Amino acid sequence: MNGNSFGRLFQVTTFGESHGPAMGVTVSGVPAGLPLEREDVQTELDRRKPGQSTITTSRGEPDHVSIESGLQDGHTTGTPVGMVIENKDARSSKYEPFVTAPRPSHGDFTYSAKFGTRNWGGGGRSSARETVNWVAAGAIAKKLLAREGVEVAAHVNQIDDVRAPELEFETIRDSREDNEVRCAHPETAVRMRERIDEYQQAGDSIGGSVYFEARGVPRGLGAPRFDSVPARLGRAMFAVPATTALQFGLGQDARTTTGSERNEDWTFDEDGDPVPEGNDHGGLQGGITTGQPIYGEATWHAPTSIPKEQRTVDWETGKHEDVQVIGRHDPVLPPRAVPVVEAVLALTLVDFMLLAGRITPDRVDDRPGEYDTDYHPSSPLNASEDGEESAAPDPSDDD
Repeated sequence: MNGNSFGRLFQVTTFGESHGPAMGVTVSGVPAGLPLEREDVQTELDRRKPGQSTITTSRGEPDHVSIESGLQDGHTTGTPVGMVIENKDARSSKYEPFVTAPRPSHGDFTYSAKFGTRNWGGGGRSSARETVNWVAAGAIAKKLLAREGVEVAAHVNQIDDVRAPELEFETIRDSREDNEVRCAHPETAVRMRERIDEYQQAGDSIGGSVYFEARGVPRGLGAPRFDSVPARLGRAMFAVPATTALQFGLGQDARTTTGSERNEDWTFDEDGDPVPEGNDHGGLQGGITTGQPIYGEATWHAPTSIPKEQRTVDWETGKHEDVQVIGRHDPVLPPRAVPVVEAVLALTLVDFMLLAGRITPDRVDDRPGEYDTDYHPSSPLNASEDGEESAAPDPSDDD
């Protein structure tokens, strides 16, 4: 199975299945010298983990991460950062009815048709459980971006037909965690929660969307065509399970907007540099960043695992069957998708920053060739327990 990596210089490779022993990710291309602790990653994973409220799956995964490589004394070493998140609460028995009777609108049949087999517990590799790896990697990307003055934030801006008004970036950044819906507009969050409850009580599910924004992105990132920022960000965002649409700037409203309305005249900013008057392009022109905020939204369809009775076929028995997908599933996806969207956005932008030389690939201190750094480990042989310099070891000593 290919397709488990993305990124050019900042490359993320993942492994794991929903009900397997563990999930894991290797992040290559992390510059040396970045301060990084386990808690930096755990904080992001805690935002994504299941069981946070009654509108998320009740699967009780603690999502505790262990960093297995790429760190020395609290700093990255420049080698791949390997992280593992164990699965603690997998219950595969509820998936036994669907081993040869695929669930409607899932990846069950297509995986079996492609590989001739599959890990059927919890959906295996096709499960959104796999995004835990992306959020772990995204925590590192966020730390690198923060050093360059780049921030990313997202929030749920629509559930069903309940839509939040446009909000300032600071409001989204500071308020997105204030409620379980992760909508930064509290009044709309209440109405969203009520709508979710209606579908959940009816044994059904509903879709929605997440608004995302990045501030401080320098101009000149990306390249035309296949390596444009929207092309590569779109590829990554559509890898998130259940994503059905993605738009930047005006997005779908561009269908009913004239050229004279959408086009933005040029003026000079306070530094005397050309800048568009407005940002209907979403910070992107010709696939390259303008230096203005990048913004857009991603849409998720309703979760396909619902308790309502549905119909399938069992290819072993040759019979039609009425089935219910009984288990622990989210009735709506955007609330837990918010940290995933932020991670995907951060990972994509870090890769572009490295490719453009805005972040030095080898090390974060921009001191090539310097070996005696603040973050280089000290030799334990050069200091005694009381901090005084110790004598050099006798080379004749034999361990």
